[in-house]
Order: sequence, then structure tokens, then C-alpha cells
Amino acid sequence: MNVPARIAALLLVLASATASAGPEVLLFPALGRPGGVTLHGRVLADTPHGSTALSRNLRRLASRNWKGARVEVSFLGVSATVTSGEDGDFQVTLPPPHVGPFPVGGHEAQARVPGASASARVEIVSDTAPFLVVSDFDDTVAISEVTKPDKLVTNALLRDADTQKVVPGMAGFYGCLGADSGAVPAFALVSGSPVQFGPRVSAFLSRHGFPAGFGLYLRDLGPDTLSGYKQPLIRSLLQRFPHPVVLVGDSGEKDPEVYAQIREEFPGRVRAIYIRDAGKSGDATRFQDMVLFKDASTAAEHAMGAGLARRTCVSTAFPASVPAAGTAVP
Repeated sequence: MNVPARIAALLLVLASATASAGPEVLLFPALGRPGGVTLHGRVLADTPHGSTALSRNLRRLASRNWKGARVEVSFLGVSATVTSGEDGDFQVTLPPPHVGPFPVGGHEAQARVPGASASARVEIVSDTAPFLVVSDFDDTVAISEVTKPDKLVTNALLRDADTQKVVPGMAGFYGCLGADSGAVPAFALVSGSPVQFGPRVSAFLSRHGFPAGFGLYLRDLGPDTLSGYKQPLIRSLLQRFPHPVVLVGDSGEKDPEVYAQIREEFPGRVRAIYIRDAGKSGDATRFQDMVLFKDASTAAEHAMGAGLARRTCVSTAFPASVPAAGTAVP
């Protein structure tokens, strides 16, 4: 039995054994603008439980979705009620209140259904933010070993936010991105990780010191999302946010090809593309006009030279890689 078949078999077993203490609402961290914010999430009919990482991960993946749930969503005094769809998913766009635009910065949104509620951070992005960072998760900031099926299963199912390994230096790299004036970018994580792992991904980013305020845009697992799932999400972000964009991914799967396509579709918008070498990097044509790096310090040094990262921050986070002031950066 191959790896996907083994996972499917385990999910079928656990689907009938999922412990329930009532429903659960997943409300995902999001990015918004002063003129409006789009919130999205999912309603599970059962709250997953488990005494081990394996049982918790499998039961979360196997949890039944609640179709037709009445979801009340609110943010900074504005609220709306929507009905969850076939997969328990919901999405709503909230305009600012009549008194004025949403204030820039991090704020809390809430979602409620009968028997459950959830909250999530919403980052209202200033129109003057220097750029938007769109990042992958697996093998870009977290070690998932997607190209090695058995190790992928171990990392996906036997680990959690506390035990999955972080890619060294990536939190420091992201934390240094921005302008020397102190202006910081907005961050969106667009990943093939399943939507059910949203709480795990958020906890991982927080545990390892990544910048607060990441919007999460994860994959709804299904036959229609085996490929081509990132482009629509990234297009939607670039259509909603007019800022320049920096794309960060890895070489293990299709990030270079996806990002090259986005760069072609949005001419002049992509400031830089950073690709972590996670294997399958022998074909240099995949990385044309991209920065392929093994160590995060290489990406940070390039970003500093390109005016995308703060020199003082990079010199503190990566002291061995920063040339003396006045020295040219290749």
C-alpha cells in the first residue's frame, strides 16, 4: 500500500472514531485594508481530540464538516451572518463602519456558531506598506520533506507545532524585511498545508518568532486542488493589495514555476523571488532571475542590498554575512 493509500485508510478508521465535544469553528488570520476585509474559515461538526500528535492530526483531517451552519462574523463593530458551504467553509467581506476606515494594525475578529466560537488576528495593511510578502510554508519555513514521502508522513502526522522543525534563519530573514525607515511589509502565507492545520500553522509561526500578522491561505484538500491551487490565491491577493510583492518558496515542488507565472501575469509588481534549495535544483532554468539559497543569510544579504531588508536588523540577525558599511553587495 502506498503512502497516500495508507493515510486514506487511517482517515477512514478515525472518521468513525473522532471524539466530539460539540462543533469547532476555524477562523483564519487574514489581511485587510482600511477600506474592507475578507474573513474566511470553516466549521467542523466535531471537535477533534487525541492524546498524541498522530491521533490529533488524523482526527483533525477526518473531522466532519458542518454544512449549513449559521456563522456570525464580527470585526471592529461590523458584523454579518453567513451560511457555511458544502465543505463547512465560509467567507465574508466586511466594509468599514460609517465612522471611518478600519485602523491600520492588528485587530481581533470573531466567528460564532451555536455551541462554538473562535477569534483570529486581522492585520489591516497600510496603503503605504513597502510591499507584500507571499510565502510558502512546507520546506520554506518548516521542514516537511515533501519530496520524501515517508518523511513527509512523519512530519505531517507525527509532529505538531511544538515538534516540527523550523528552517534555520527564516524567522530572522522575515523579521528583517522592510525599509530602513522602519516601514514593515505585510505577510501572507499561501500553502498546500490543509485548512484543517490552520491552528497548527499559526502556532508554529508564533513559537518560532515569525512576524505577527500573517494572513493564512491554505489548501482545501480535494481532487480539484492536487495542482494549480496557489495561483488563484496569489492572484486574489495581488488584486486586493496594490503593493509590490516579494515571493518566497522552495525548489522541492512547483514554487519556481508558480512564481514565474505570477511575475509574468503581474508585470512590474514582483520585486524579488527567493527560493530555498530543498532539492530538485539541478536545472538552473527553473530559477531564472530568482535568488536560489541554501542558507537564510544569503537571502537576507541579497534583500538588504536590494533595499528590501533593514541593514541594522540583518547585521544583528546574521552578523557573519553582512559586509562592512560602504562595501558593495553583489
